[in-house]
Amino acid sequence: MDLYTCDLCGYYYDPEYGDEENNIHAGTAFEKLSSDWKCPECGASKGEFYKLDYEELDDTYEEDYDTFDALHEEYME
Repeated sequence: MDLYTCDLCGYYYDPEYGDEENNIHAGTAFEKLSSDWKCPECGASKGEFYKLDYEELDDTYEEDYDTFDALHEEYME
């Protein structure tokens, strides 16, 4: 699964979660986001994001992703 990161603030867009704050449903691929979608953290354009493939990254990133996952869950409560 692909993960996209905002180059300006480090926000992760994960299609598994979507962006509920902006009515983007879980399962929505980054490519399917409208061209005017903005980073929910800093307002950066979609073009400021770069693609990561977290399955190919090392254990350090996986630990960071687990932290992101826990923070996301806490934020959504």
